[in-house]
Amino acid sequence: MATAQQLKALLQSYSEADGELFVSVALQIAAHEAKAGKGRLATEIKRLVDDIKIKHKEAKVGGSVPISRPAGELASLLSATYPGTKLSEMVLAPEQRQSLELVLHEYRQQSKLREHGLSARRKLLLVGPPGVGKTMTSWALAGELKLPLFTVQLHSLITKFMGETAAKLFAIFESMRHTRGVYLFDEFDAIGSMREGSNDVGEIRRVLNSFLQFLEQDESDSLIVAATNLEAILDDALFRRFDDYIRYELPKAAELERLIENRLAAFSIDQQSIQEASSMAEGLSHAEVCRACDQAAKIAVLADRRNIGPDDLACTIATLSKRKQTVK
Repeated sequence: MATAQQLKALLQSYSEADGELFVSVALQIAAHEAKAGKGRLATEIKRLVDDIKIKHKEAKVGGSVPISRPAGELASLLSATYPGTKLSEMVLAPEQRQSLELVLHEYRQQSKLREHGLSARRKLLLVGPPGVGKTMTSWALAGELKLPLFTVQLHSLITKFMGETAAKLFAIFESMRHTRGVYLFDEFDAIGSMREGSNDVGEIRRVLNSFLQFLEQDESDSLIVAATNLEAILDDALFRRFDDYIRYELPKAAELERLIENRLAAFSIDQQSIQEASSMAEGLSHAEVCRACDQAAKIAVLADRRNIGPDDLACTIATLSKRKQTVK
């Protein structure tokens, strides 16, 4: 039986999240029980301790990170969120899903890879038109890995003063080392454009050079995700620095059908309406189709219906498509 002092030590280790103290006290209890002739109980305690040690080791890479918020200068450079999004919630092309599942698998097995001198892919470049799921991918990666998502505030990062932006970039990459998370550089073309571009100001070229240097030197346990709509203006040197490059396209017919089914899962809608709507929605992004589905759902709710009528979704898609053409 554990002594009062041992019980106090166990409670203290729990309150202070001191895994080493917890294991030490548990093994002391096991030894005490063994001496008392309770060998079976001692063996069970040791087995439980071994299981805890294995899980604790895995949690250092794959476990959740305590809630934290950027402080000081970082508060203006990073916004923190804690998404619950899962990869299964996304409608992706097979090659995209395969790439992202591989990223997750390698990240969860970082320790195993390092034992063999290998590195998990952590630095991702996502390219594609607006509204196709690049930002949502960063949410899903954070949600799957139980990590905070830190979005870089580019408007606070880039300044007109020489050297100031590089110093802020350095602070962000230092945060990656100290606070494990998914770090998203959205609209990355703002700093990732070609260094020789005639329209670039000198500071932007220096920012890109600094970013390339910090990215190459980064050996943290954080995931770095850069997303852009403008692949054509990206500097060639960027592609060599990232571990993986994932291209996103506008959804095809089969993906559109799955997207509509998922978005309107709470309503009754016949398959023919889904097929007709997906045909009409060709050329629209994931975000635009979701918006059209939400509008159709509002029509049904306000009419006190649980079904999406044949014209509800077709009408909202047609309206959105027409508006998009007008804007162009």
